[in-house]
Amino acid sequence: MQKTNNYFRARTSMVYMMTNNEIMNQIIAFHRDMNGMLTFMGAYPTQGKGTGTKEVSSATANDGVDPLTSQGSLTLSRDGRFLLAVNTGSNSISSFIIADSGVPVLADMKPSGGIQPNSIGVFGNLLYVSNVGNAANNFASNITGFHIDAYGHLTPIPGSTHSLSTFNAQPAQVLFTPDGSKILVTELTSNHLSIFHVNNKDGTVTGPIVNNSYGQGPLGAYFLSSGILLVTEAMTNALSSYSLSNNGILHVISGSVQNGYMTACWVVTTKDERFAYTTNTLSGTISTYRIDPNGALSVIRHITSTPPGTAPGLPIDVGVSKDGRHFYTLNGNQGTVSVFNIQDDGSLLRLQVAAWTNVPYFGSQGLAVL
Repeated sequence: MQKTNNYFRARTSMVYMMTNNEIMNQIIAFHRDMNGMLTFMGAYPTQGKGTGTKEVSSATANDGVDPLTSQGSLTLSRDGRFLLAVNTGSNSISSFIIADSGVPVLADMKPSGGIQPNSIGVFGNLLYVSNVGNAANNFASNITGFHIDAYGHLTPIPGSTHSLSTFNAQPAQVLFTPDGSKILVTELTSNHLSIFHVNNKDGTVTGPIVNNSYGQGPLGAYFLSSGILLVTEAMTNALSSYSLSNNGILHVISGSVQNGYMTACWVVTTKDERFAYTTNTLSGTISTYRIDPNGALSVIRHITSTPPGTAPGLPIDVGVSKDGRHFYTLNGNQGTVSVFNIQDDGSLLRLQVAAWTNVPYFGSQGLAVL
């Protein structure tokens, strides 16, 4: 990645979410203090449109809680310099530079290379976005690549647009491997996990190598530093783990480890990668899984996203702070963010439910923790 002005190096700890508003999509910024607690900072337009409560697909329930059905609709670059957002309603993506204060400064907006973008993956100066498409209007699902320069400007990569395993695969996440050599796309409706090889010379990809998901409805995914892959299964209500061969073939380690709750959709791990958290959206709970050194999974505990006796929050997108001390989840039926302290044994201690508006907000999606 090219060097950039030190002014654009955030020294403030932040949490960002996205409104996905159909009139003007906005980034909601929270300041994060040393104890992990959040304070609303401001709302920053993407200059694009979201979908509001409208679902990107007829294959999922039109309840307004999870309209984009994806992990990674709001994504930070690994160095924390850039924040990338999808504008699903206007078929574009927006790039922000994060200022020292934590404020996201809009740098660029470009067409996404398809219809209904819903997830962004970033590695160095390379970005790929997944587009759901629209089968009714003969637009296929795809992924499309861009280069990001030192100032957050996006340049489409010629020849980078690739179809997925089927015309209407409904991608749920696009994710780079830890070394950036491959891209994974989870396909919700085809029950496939597609792998693309990345060409280091120009950023194009070849593929896909199509793998079957062990369970039904693969949605969220997370790569451990070892290359072991975790994938949630919204229909099976489970988490699976895989190893990935150099040729793009996935091998199951733990298949469909169910947690007893409904719609396991998003996943993230602790900093030491000993534990994983899934949000079980329709049950309003978060499950903790133990990850053995070989990637085997076991369920150890659960907690509700919001305090008992209060309005239940339906958790969707997730994030863990860089210091590994705090876990955050966006409640899709409220537009709030639940804050937890991560204990040494992986258990979660609820600290706060932070709001940016005084009324419940449906349609929000995406969470990024800086």
